[in-house]
Amino acid sequence: MTIAPEASIATDLQIRPVAGHIGADVTGVDLREPLSEVDAEKIRRKLHEYKVLFFHDQFVDHAQQIEFSRIFGTVTPSHPYDDEAPEGFPEILAVDSAKYERRFGRKKYTYDSQWHTDVTAVVNPPAVTLLRAHDVPERGGDTSWTNLVAAYEGLPEPLRQLVDGLRAEHRFGGRRPQWDTASEYGRRVQENPFVTEHPVVRVHPVTGEKALFVQPGFTARIVGLSPSQSDRLLDLLFEEVTNSAYTVRLRWRPGTLAVWDNRATAHLAPADLDHLDVTRLLYRTTIEGDVPVGPDGRESVALSGAAFRGEK
Repeated sequence: MTIAPEASIATDLQIRPVAGHIGADVTGVDLREPLSEVDAEKIRRKLHEYKVLFFHDQFVDHAQQIEFSRIFGTVTPSHPYDDEAPEGFPEILAVDSAKYERRFGRKKYTYDSQWHTDVTAVVNPPAVTLLRAHDVPERGGDTSWTNLVAAYEGLPEPLRQLVDGLRAEHRFGGRRPQWDTASEYGRRVQENPFVTEHPVVRVHPVTGEKALFVQPGFTARIVGLSPSQSDRLLDLLFEEVTNSAYTVRLRWRPGTLAVWDNRATAHLAPADLDHLDVTRLLYRTTIEGDVPVGPDGRESVALSGAAFRGEK
């Protein structure tokens, strides 16, 4: 899979690819103002092509972020387990180092420092995620994304044939949760578990592309295999998903807003800040997703927990 350079356009909106398989910078737009339908459609189309878009110097507030998010669909509540959204903005999730320290009882800059696709424990994971930088450290704290379509296409044909027919169980924490089960977060997960059986390969509902829909943060096991067989196959697939050739890395600065296609990417939060005395605060919104479908036409099935819906 290759990404062609963006053709010249007649409007101010410009989109420039930044890595070989994924990612593009967007300029010539002010997200504090309503977008024309022409620009909104171009952004949606290019998101499907490049998987993650970066908007810099966009000093929007909560309401403006939510309004921009709506060009991609219905905005969901902040998170299935979050009850600390900013007052008046239940759609906003604060990715807040101070909150994580309170929640987990130790310094953390993310709830999950494994590669993950957002909230795949639910039967309809978010279609799109938006993350806005408010307060970020001068060094460190980068986020990386990987292209799950490129990861699937990078598998040899016999492996593609194998994984096309497999299903996997997704739950918060994947195979090895990173939090103490006695912590506040651990208790929430135990009291209200979300578990879903997804296809290992997901067919994108817009582009028709096949994506390798597994990642360490949520994928717990391959259905129908023994634990050792499942672990060996997942290790192989995770190695492909996290291949640096398919990735792009972002150095955040205040006013940066990243938008990614959560149906075709996984991302990695930073793990290089725990020894530093710095603050990291970003604000996330997510867009209601559809139920994944595999190459065989079978939909995902919820084993525990309700679908993740926004208000229509």
